[in-house]
Amino acid sequence: MTEDPDDHSFSEGQGFDDPYEGFDIDPPELEVDPDQVDPVDTRVVTDMLDKHNVGSDNVNADELIDVGLDYMRIKRHEQATETFERAAQYTDDDRVEQEARVNKGAAHAELEEYDAAIGAYKEAIAIDEDSEHAATAETNLAYALWEFGRTEEALEHSERAVEIDPRFGQAWYNRGFFLNERGLAEDALNCFDNAVRLGFKNVELLEEKAVALEALGEDERAEEVAEEAKDLREQQEEKMVDKQSDRLSE
Repeated sequence: MTEDPDDHSFSEGQGFDDPYEGFDIDPPELEVDPDQVDPVDTRVVTDMLDKHNVGSDNVNADELIDVGLDYMRIKRHEQATETFERAAQYTDDDRVEQEARVNKGAAHAELEEYDAAIGAYKEAIAIDEDSEHAATAETNLAYALWEFGRTEEALEHSERAVEIDPRFGQAWYNRGFFLNERGLAEDALNCFDNAVRLGFKNVELLEEKAVALEALGEDERAEEVAEEAKDLREQQEEKMVDKQSDRLSE
């Protein structure tokens, strides 16, 4: 769990930005010809989404989830919540409904509507408490509870996420974050190490790991990890600058 309000997990349409690793939010029916439409022009994408997301007697819930994810990509989170709710209502497949409700919760969280996000995650968990999507829902629920000031419950749900899926790196990181907040540095450090072993590693994790190491009196290791986090952040910033330069030169 990070303090970044944009760090939410979605379903596996998807999986939690990353979880399980990135989401496919570009459904094929919404592909744009880059020779005719500037892919940065979100107004065009929005028009296509609005046209695609119309009432129908033959609604495909999976496609609606893809549309909702595309709304998320262009920061139309209110439309995303409505689309995910429609997907949940139109499907008879519990797995698809659960995925839609997890994503609806994430969209509410992006709007900082944490009460609504908590409700959506709990609805998702009630469908199947032990599924892959339940692990994502528990992780996201922990985040929303923490933002809502219910920190003790947040830790409980982060632990539940790890129980459901012990190979969910994001869940281990989130659990470590909450343990760090409670001053349980040694347990937090173990969680961060588990997350890294499972392939989940980012700037926020390294920064939190440095905090835990410093609390344990391992100043030299803490400094090394903090430097690693700084280097990784600089690399990410350079990549962003390069991407922007490439777009401008096209």
